[in-house]
Amino acid sequence: MSEVRVRFPPSPTGYLHIGGARTALLNWLYAKKTGGKLILRIEDTDEERSTSASIDGILDGLSWLGLDWDEGPYFQSSFADDHCRAAQKLIETGHAYKCFCSKEELEAKRDAAMAAKQDVKYDGTCRNLSGEEIAAREKAGIPAVIRFKVEKKDGVVGYDDRVLGRIERRYDDIEDFVIVRSNGKPLYLLCNVVDDIRDRISHVIRGQDHMTNTTRQVLLYEALGAPVPVFAHMPLTLDLQKRKISKRSHGEIVAVQFYRERGFIPWALCNFLVLLGWNPGDDREIFSREELIEAFSLERIGKTNSIFNYRKDDPKFFTDPKAIAINAHYLRTLPIVEIGALVKKHFQTQGLWHDDYDGPRREWFLATLELIRDRFHTINDFAEAGRAYFADDYALDPQPLAKNVLKHPELREWLPGLAERFAALKLFDKEHTETATRGMAEELAIKPGILINAMRTVLTGQLAGPGLFDVLVALGREKVVARLRDIDRLFGGI
Repeated sequence: MSEVRVRFPPSPTGYLHIGGARTALLNWLYAKKTGGKLILRIEDTDEERSTSASIDGILDGLSWLGLDWDEGPYFQSSFADDHCRAAQKLIETGHAYKCFCSKEELEAKRDAAMAAKQDVKYDGTCRNLSGEEIAAREKAGIPAVIRFKVEKKDGVVGYDDRVLGRIERRYDDIEDFVIVRSNGKPLYLLCNVVDDIRDRISHVIRGQDHMTNTTRQVLLYEALGAPVPVFAHMPLTLDLQKRKISKRSHGEIVAVQFYRERGFIPWALCNFLVLLGWNPGDDREIFSREELIEAFSLERIGKTNSIFNYRKDDPKFFTDPKAIAINAHYLRTLPIVEIGALVKKHFQTQGLWHDDYDGPRREWFLATLELIRDRFHTINDFAEAGRAYFADDYALDPQPLAKNVLKHPELREWLPGLAERFAALKLFDKEHTETATRGMAEELAIKPGILINAMRTVLTGQLAGPGLFDVLVALGREKVVARLRDIDRLFGGI
């Protein structure tokens, strides 16, 4: 297997979560780094929990993140015959056998072993049944599982993990494990190996929670006469309580769709995820796709678990602060045309999009995004904190309303008066609007900041933002004059 072939094999029992996305990302990076291929395999053999909606969600999530795959998606359920043939081959070659022990018998033996403080593992009752004994049990209709026959010998089974180093386990510590249920359904342990052999997987990059399976899978590869792939087990991602991040325990906060809906830039989320357990060997945290592919190596994956510091109690910084910071960096530094494309998609869902933003007002649209993006953290901020630039039904923050407007009742007259001065200007630009504002403040013997802060509140609903006179030009004379004139109607009779 000279060609690098890796796989991402999600189970379609729910949405794509950040743990799965991180696994897909590291496999994608390794494939790109080595010129190899990423195979997408949907492990859908859990018929009760697998759904088409979950499959669609996984494919959509990977596509949104930009993690393209080279082959697939293949569906594990399509290869059920391969799995059964492999089990039969293992029986024929003496590497597996039928076990007729009932559930009650096994539980009784387990209880007895625990009471005697002995190792709890299968004792091999059916390991050496004769052909006649097997036939008699089958004729009697006794259900049977298929167990893999672990060699009884000294020594260890091991593998060289690209992250953790040499991993070994004594043969004596591995029981004869089940590979096919009594209903004839092969277990994941066998299916996974058979699929990896068929797909010619050279490297298995996955979480450390799968390590309990690995030595047994090494035995299966060897028994099936296939080369053992290279393993690289990543550390887990935990929450602040040191619990593994999971769909069941943490809900939507760990769903990729959650971040998409809240205005994350796809690559920014990838950039954050790769830092959960990997580092480049220096202090860099921001990477373009090309830079990350160049820097990536399996050896730089850490050995200790990473912490995902999500915060359900903060509606603005709703997730790990580093994730927010990385997303804000991309939001503020990507070419404005790229930001414009992302904002367009969000505006279309919010009813804020106008076709002339792609036509005669495109230059204004992009310039306005450039003006306001420096204080934003997500794409959604353009439709929320920046809504006043694109619509008249924007919210007014109560804090600046109280601070900048309500404490000065005279503004009910001053702001409409300023509107008339703006309407009369020959040029509505930064210089002339600032001159008009400061001139009126001088006439009223007040600080210019009173008018400036009040206008910012009335015109944008926000406490802070770009320079006020840049804001005036971005909004345009017509909108500014109308909002200052109609202050009573717009804000409930201030």
